[in-house]
Amino acid sequence: MDTARGTQRRGRRIMMTDGEVDVFLREQRTCRVATVSPDGRPHVGALWFAWDGRSLWLYSITRSRRWSDLTKDPRISVVVDAGEEYGELRGVELSGRAAFVGEAPRTGQPCAELAEVERIFPAKNFGIPDMPHDGRHAWIRLTPDSVVSWDFRKL
Repeated sequence: MDTARGTQRRGRRIMMTDGEVDVFLREQRTCRVATVSPDGRPHVGALWFAWDGRSLWLYSITRSRRWSDLTKDPRISVVVDAGEEYGELRGVELSGRAAFVGEAPRTGQPCAELAEVERIFPAKNFGIPDMPHDGRHAWIRLTPDSVVSWDFRKL
């Protein structure tokens, strides 16, 4: 994450450290996912996620516009933010290319690459130990090329 963070030019004073970004992404639940359709129309939608310390994992419905957009153009940007008052605002924007991992839709076939995220995601978002598979969702991994962060509490 160090090289990606180095590209941030604005607000160095309020930029989170790598450790702060890691803690923040592990604590938050909801993100906003931005994609681009083949005709250039942007699309933004909210989704739960998991962070494994290196990649952001999205469990998306495979019949969604998000999924369709990413199969045609893997560019993706995700914002995770928190705070109500101006002085509380903080967040992280991660950008890069989406990668589809595991079978789509996911039915729970063994996949070593998904073992960690399928441990983190249900505990974080559902409070249960085992990943539920409904045959409608599948995994998208974003290992960011760019990370921009802000924490107005540092002002």
